[in-house]
Amino acid sequence: MEYLGIDLSCAMGSLRNGEFPEKDCLLPLISKLLGYILVAASITVKLPQIMKIVHHKSVRGLSVVAFELEVVGYTISLAYCLHKGLPFSAFGEMAFLLIQALILVACIYYYSQPVPMTTWFGALLYCAVAPTVLAGQINPTLFDALYASQHAIFLFARLPQIWKNFKNKSTGELSFLTFFMNFAGSIVRVFTSIQENAPVSKIFFLNFFIVLTGFALGVFTNGTILSQILVYQKAAAAKEKKAN
Repeated sequence: MEYLGIDLSCAMGSLRNGEFPEKDCLLPLISKLLGYILVAASITVKLPQIMKIVHHKSVRGLSVVAFELEVVGYTISLAYCLHKGLPFSAFGEMAFLLIQALILVACIYYYSQPVPMTTWFGALLYCAVAPTVLAGQINPTLFDALYASQHAIFLFARLPQIWKNFKNKSTGELSFLTFFMNFAGSIVRVFTSIQENAPVSKIFFLNFFIVLTGFALGVFTNGTILSQILVYQKAAAAKEKKAN
């Protein structure tokens, strides 16, 4: 019994015999289910942030560089997973996150007028290079290096935003719901990566460690921003209440 790459025969066999499925049977099943749940949830991850920007017509407190680097990271990750033929449950959310990240960056540009020429140059460069990367039409060694670097890209995508929040003692228009889902998604990906052991390159153990470290860094950085939103928004609410 297999549906969407999920083998149910082991679990169903145990249940038919009146037994609870064994750990070795249950954990891979949970991993696959969580993977698909994460893919489904990813459709709406960045919508709260997009809606908040559009509603307030403001990008106050948002780091443009942070969201631009996110687009680059999602592009590399999606391209590599497509090229390696990994199961959709292992990377499907990247496609939806990339689309939303592009819309989000477009909104930031729109509400950040005038946009500097260097920003437009970077956007045009991305549009020129991204199709080639997504098609996998680059040197395999370079592809492996890009994938290894995308975790550093995601790390550096978060650091400018974390620093800006700390410096301003405010998180501006950042969406709590978006970063909560980012945080939860990173935790899920740590679990599914351990369970599925996706073969990301010839040097398996090194790359597996890199993948796991990347998601662990995602837990840390998204958790940090989530904490900043809670702390600074609570402080702002208390200050406003005191003023009234």
